[in-house]
Amino acid sequence: MAKEIWQPGNMLYPIPAVMVSCQREGEKPNIITVAWAGNVCSSPAMLSISVRKSRYSYDIIKETGEFVVNLTNSELVRATDWCGVRSGRDHDKFKEMNLTPQKSQKISAPGIAESPVNIECRVKEILELGTHDMFVAEVVCVTADDRYMDENGRFDLSKADPIAYSHGEYYSLGKKLGKFGYSVAKKPQKSKKRTPKAVKDRRHDTTNDKAQ
Repeated sequence: MAKEIWQPGNMLYPIPAVMVSCQREGEKPNIITVAWAGNVCSSPAMLSISVRKSRYSYDIIKETGEFVVNLTNSELVRATDWCGVRSGRDHDKFKEMNLTPQKSQKISAPGIAESPVNIECRVKEILELGTHDMFVAEVVCVTADDRYMDENGRFDLSKADPIAYSHGEYYSLGKKLGKFGYSVAKKPQKSKKRTPKAVKDRRHDTTNDKAQ
């Protein structure tokens, strides 16, 4: 097997394509589609998004220190793409994509009601990296669509048909291949088939008859 050697580049794919909503007080809310996003800490729960300084949403997020990460699915794929190629300077993205601003629980910026999961964030640090600045933020609240709760009260995001972004293209997630820890989990032992007592007794009597 041979491999080609390429110049350094962004090759960590697939990655989530999320819609980040933000708002200045007294202005219309805006949405920016972000592919450079990810978890950075478990406790406290924190994530990051990276945004170019030239983007309309950059100054809004920097000034307010708040934003909402809205997870996307197949129903939102067109809006996800459109909000990534149009500017909030020229468009009311909520209105033009028929999306509903959802009042957040802990921050002023609204979420997107049609999103299966809304992650409310407060900026803790801004890292200047190069083409993008990274907003490192603490998760202060999460809201989830109860349509995706199963009969055991567990949230099942797979029912929402989430999407991923890879090399400029959007994909639905494929079939489930396993779950966390499955590779080291003990396999359930097959229970031995027990012979009914009546059959055991009959076998015993037959054996005794032959012996006699």
